[in-house]
Amino acid sequence: MAAQPPPDPDPAGRALAADVQAIWERKAAFWDERMTEGDTFHRTLVHPATDRLLAVQPGETVLDIACGNGQVARRLAAQGARVTAFDFSSAFVELARARSADLQPPIEYLVLDATDREALLGLGRGRFDAAVCGMALMDMAEIDPLLAALVELLKPGGRFVFSVLHPCFNAPGAVLVMEEGEDAAGRLVTTYSVRMKRYLTAPPSKGAGMPNEPEPHWYFPRPLSALLGAAFRAGLVLDGLEEPAFPPGFTSQRPLSWVHFYDIPPVLVARLRPR
Repeated sequence: MAAQPPPDPDPAGRALAADVQAIWERKAAFWDERMTEGDTFHRTLVHPATDRLLAVQPGETVLDIACGNGQVARRLAAQGARVTAFDFSSAFVELARARSADLQPPIEYLVLDATDREALLGLGRGRFDAAVCGMALMDMAEIDPLLAALVELLKPGGRFVFSVLHPCFNAPGAVLVMEEGEDAAGRLVTTYSVRMKRYLTAPPSKGAGMPNEPEPHWYFPRPLSALLGAAFRAGLVLDGLEEPAFPPGFTSQRPLSWVHFYDIPPVLVARLRPR
């Protein structure tokens, strides 16, 4: 009798991972068209904080994780880095290659799953001076394999910088609130706040990443203890942190746009290093 293959240890998890990937394959072109080299959110909040914490030096070898259409990879290349970038969406990788076709030296773009530790290690142990993951950890069903691999992929003294939607203020359990009332002097004022529910136990859920997109994608909310705890378990330590918020002066036709929340950060950007 022929040997039977072992049962799938987690068919639900595999099905979810397949759905996550399929959604991004379907809407990669929409995101590329809208994002181009970074929208206002990224240009104002994400990119400056990432640049400060990553502090790329010319000639360094940098890994861009979940690169999307390659906007971060191209920024790194413009700063003089030698860049390898990957995404699990082949559609995104093709779009990134097209936008980067004229760059010299070329960016190495690969199709790779950030939840596959062995595939990640195939990039080369001790190869990278730095790694970056821009606004993508919250889209990953698992982050432990990536964090464990980074400890081996980075050179001694290397660093990893990631940005995410702020777990405390900009997560599926958050509700943005605008209220009008009188201050002590009787003047009408508008205040903005965030109400949070299910911070510790919010389950994965689908949500929109930008207005008018064709379909929602999966978010995997993690409180700070889970997010940083996974890094600490992998052997990484935290040595840099920023919480960027929009400065006064930005305007939007959307009453509850983040540009109105001057004192509440919608983004968390952190730097980790192997112990």
